Amino acid sequence: MRIGPFVISAIITVAFIFALNTPLPVGGSKTPCLGAFLSPQHGFWQNAEPVDEDYNGSLQLPGLEGKVDVYFDERLVPHVYAEKENDAYFVQGYLHAKFRLWQMEFQTHAAAGRLSEILGPGSGRTNFLKRDQFFRRLGMVYGAEQSLKKLEADPITKNATDAYTAGVNAYISALKPNQVPFEYKLLNYQPEKWTNLKSQLFLKYMAFDLAGYENDFEMTNAKSIFSADDIEKLYPTTEDSLDPIIPRGTSFQPASIVAHKPTSADSIYFHSNDTIETPLIVKPDKNNGSNNWVVAGSKTRSGAPILCNDPHLGLNLPSLWYEMQISTPEFNVYGVSFPGAPSVIIGFNDSCAWGVTNASRDVKDYYEITFRDSTMHEYMYNGNWTKATIRNEVIKIKGRPDVTERLAMTVFGPVIFDKHYQNILKDGKYYAVRWKAHDQSNELLTFIKLNRAKNYWDYIRAITTYQTPGQNFVFATKSGDIAIRQQGQFPAKWRRQGDFVMPGIDSSYLWQGLIPSKENPTVLNPARGFLSSANQLATDETYPYYLAGLPEIYRAININKNLSRMSDVTIEDMQRLQTDNYNVFAEMARPLLMKYIDETKLSSDELEYLKKFKDWNLRSDINEQGPTVFTLWWDHLSKAVYKDEFDRTTSPLKQPDESTLLEGLIKDSTYKFLDNINTPGIETINEIILTAFKAAAKDAKAADVEGRLAWGKFKDTGVRHLLKLESLSRLHLPIGGGANIINATSGTNGPSWRMIVQLTNKTEAYGVYPGGQNGNPGSKYYDQFVDTWTKGQYYPLLFLTSGEASSSSNIKWKMTFSKA
Repeated sequence: MRIGPFVISAIITVAFIFALNTPLPVGGSKTPCLGAFLSPQHGFWQNAEPVDEDYNGSLQLPGLEGKVDVYFDERLVPHVYAEKENDAYFVQGYLHAKFRLWQMEFQTHAAAGRLSEILGPGSGRTNFLKRDQFFRRLGMVYGAEQSLKKLEADPITKNATDAYTAGVNAYISALKPNQVPFEYKLLNYQPEKWTNLKSQLFLKYMAFDLAGYENDFEMTNAKSIFSADDIEKLYPTTEDSLDPIIPRGTSFQPASIVAHKPTSADSIYFHSNDTIETPLIVKPDKNNGSNNWVVAGSKTRSGAPILCNDPHLGLNLPSLWYEMQISTPEFNVYGVSFPGAPSVIIGFNDSCAWGVTNASRDVKDYYEITFRDSTMHEYMYNGNWTKATIRNEVIKIKGRPDVTERLAMTVFGPVIFDKHYQNILKDGKYYAVRWKAHDQSNELLTFIKLNRAKNYWDYIRAITTYQTPGQNFVFATKSGDIAIRQQGQFPAKWRRQGDFVMPGIDSSYLWQGLIPSKENPTVLNPARGFLSSANQLATDETYPYYLAGLPEIYRAININKNLSRMSDVTIEDMQRLQTDNYNVFAEMARPLLMKYIDETKLSSDELEYLKKFKDWNLRSDINEQGPTVFTLWWDHLSKAVYKDEFDRTTSPLKQPDESTLLEGLIKDSTYKFLDNINTPGIETINEIILTAFKAAAKDAKAADVEGRLAWGKFKDTGVRHLLKLESLSRLHLPIGGGANIINATSGTNGPSWRMIVQLTNKTEAYGVYPGGQNGNPGSKYYDQFVDTWTKGQYYPLLFLTSGEASSSSNIKWKMTFSKA
């Protein structure tokens, strides 16, 4: 009789052990192995840090050449003092790993097309396999491998990256099971050793994020239903209201490279009836941009330049940035770094400061390839069958067999779309991508040189090495110089080259050269006493090269308007400007809308919402209702104007920019696209604006009933964990701003780092980012800065000497690193 209970007990025990050590299906996904995840000794409980966590320590590690002291201030910002430069990068790698290891590896997995390896294939909006396939076929790994060759050929960057990688791996090697970051336990995988290639993958991912937005296929489809004249109206290459980075009236030298348009372009390229079903193309947020500006000492109260920067990127936890100071015998620098790469990216040193914004230039084009047959071994090029090389990309999938992506490599680049790719084009054609990020480059060298720059010519020598993604580097020195250059290796294009998919049968549509760095738009010490960039075009049309890209205009107009009228400028003035919520786009649009709205045709409810718009102070603050009404009205107006024409095709098309519609209506009240081509009559601007408002008022009423009419609630900004887990995110933040506003905070995108630096004899600097120094959700330093950022407040940045750090009341912990 005893054997029965024993057997039952044994079966229950085995089942329990199996359950604790097997991922179980729940709601379409799987749990982690619950035994390990819930283990008191090693499970997720161990990731909860005490409020009074002690970060003091003394470490002896192989790979170091000398001593490094690290002082952490009360915000957990490390101040690193190294006797040897490469030791500083070693410790930077160690600290990045200690506080951001999972983030570092997850981001490089995303860049390398390896998310399926840890998350499974996914489905729907979270189809990780499709995303992995896209990044493999885009050539992200190929581009990183190419750039790694150039990085490792330069002793400066090779030594820095080798030291950084050694520091990351020193931390990983000593990692105990209970110290493994929470997300690894949740997803049931382990950290890998870091490599120099991983750092390059991260930098290529940033190249994609900042210069990966394009509409070549959508623009090509537009040619099938619109005339060349219509294309110019819908997608102009510049706007009348543009206030460029380089002030109008600046003279430029003639172009040293003249791009010649192929003789077939007018018949083949600009006129085509082909339509293309756009396949899965992963696109970064088109709002990824930034503001930067610098005010000369002639306009400041202190007499010293003030430099400001706030890059607008995705709002994530852990944050993209890691704040730190690095001091060596060669340089002393403070700012924000990328977890995953050495050096400081945006910041200041003892002599100067710099910041960056996205240049928004098009450096990624598509070419239609003609293969001899489906093997893709040979393609037609310049009248001959040319051999393609084949690159096999193996994608490992959690719980499933591997998938191999077979890429044909051509003179243009990898064939991203072919007959074997899941998301094939309906026409069965082949398309290769030519992307500047595929070329060998060494962007790290730029930042290593900027970290130690002392003057304008050091700045020029540093950024001249920079290739992609194109950036606007603003700069200032304590000696009083201010400057800006739009820097990158940009192809010299003929007008509209690369706006549409191009023929790939010969070399005539290839890029014909790269613009020399010295011919990139540059200004030093302008008479007006300030410089700025906010992702607008760098120049007016007198610049001798075609500025292909996706420019914005309204933030720049507002920034320059404010800076022009300012004098006796202080840091507080710059803080107010950097967090300003004034909507200059609405200022320009409201007179047009009010001119043509017929109030006699509105109901009492509709008049109520019109009054909210009329009485609005044009500030997109959190409690204002006017910006919600305006946003709804403009969205409906855009649909009312363009939808009938765009509905002539089921293929995707690029929507015209807001500035295009506004300027079109201001210049011409009979704007061609106002009339609805599906009705017998001819609609007027009054009718279209009235129709759009009535639809907007209906939406506004619904939002009002739901308690979402206030702009902050309607916009609903959140800082989301990289896995989109709500419990690890900061959602529904009370912050204003938005598109076309200096404080460019949308629901998911915004100022990822605000920095203001006054270059007085004793540098005075302030900054904040929406996150925290520790990537561990169980730490109080995980999201410590979010509320400060939301309120538009700043922290003083402690730029300390080693002696000051050792005795500062702001320092809470010290770690010492020395050679083993």
